[in-house]
Amino acid sequence: MSKAFTRENDEAEDDLPVEQRLPASTKNYITPGGWLRLKDELYQLVNKERPEVVQIVNWAASNGDRSENGDYLYGKRRLREIDRRIRFLTKRLELAEVVDPEAREATDQVFFSATVLIERGDGSEQLLRIVGVDEIDLSRGHISWISPIARTLIKAREGDSVLFRGPDGAEDIEILEVRYEKIS
Repeated sequence: MSKAFTRENDEAEDDLPVEQRLPASTKNYITPGGWLRLKDELYQLVNKERPEVVQIVNWAASNGDRSENGDYLYGKRRLREIDRRIRFLTKRLELAEVVDPEAREATDQVFFSATVLIERGDGSEQLLRIVGVDEIDLSRGHISWISPIARTLIKAREGDSVLFRGPDGAEDIEILEVRYEKIS
């Protein structure tokens, strides 16, 4: 089959890590801070990185033989990566539904964008923030709303104990505090 009739995979959902894939027919919930970061990355790619790489590729192409021209070959590869990421970010931003935690009415129930203080089964406390799939940062306690622990916590209330079935087995988790605040 000719290469002209094959389709390059444009960073489809299947290429993403499991924790960043959206379940079929669900909305792409995101916090205002996450939406702004994606928008800034898209702006940077379109207005800064891509024009710089195009300029390098044009210069390298003008040097003659392209088959062994590292600047040209690397530049073309980088352009494909940038274009793929631009398409991905554009699609993600189109599907995004921004949920502002500060605009939510006061509640002690856990929903998307909640900051939740929990007590694990071993007695340790952990602060978790339930965010969109594009905002995951485990080092800061930002977990995806589709992660197993977040799905266990969602709709529970402050003071509730929930049973979390994780990879290490079942664990009782107590919800100590639920608040809705700006997530940076």
